[in-house]
Amino acid sequence: MPIAVITIVGRTLLALLFILAGAAKIAGPQPFLDHMAAHHIPGVLLPLVILLELSAGGALLIGWQLPFAAGALALFCIATAIGFHLDLADKVERTLFVKDLAIAGALMVIAAGAVRT
Repeated sequence: MPIAVITIVGRTLLALLFILAGAAKIAGPQPFLDHMAAHHIPGVLLPLVILLELSAGGALLIGWQLPFAAGALALFCIATAIGFHLDLADKVERTLFVKDLAIAGALMVIAAGAVRT
């Protein structure tokens, strides 16, 4: 399989994670607002999160402005790990923390690769 196809499939899978998350927040925002409140994160940020997930996720999907889109999403994943999943004594939270960092790492690879090409 050509590397371009693999790259597009990989970007698509990552992009869908954010696009579907943004759509879910639009469809039913209350659980997300409750989760944010439980972690002392202002609910007023939810529209910005939705905007970021949909716009940067869409840019990642179509390959537009990859260094910025992937970089912004990587920073978002790191912020999410720190803001929501710092209870590392809890196995589930620790797994989510590492998952968010791993996704951030993949996005950094995409951002760096886009700068080189």
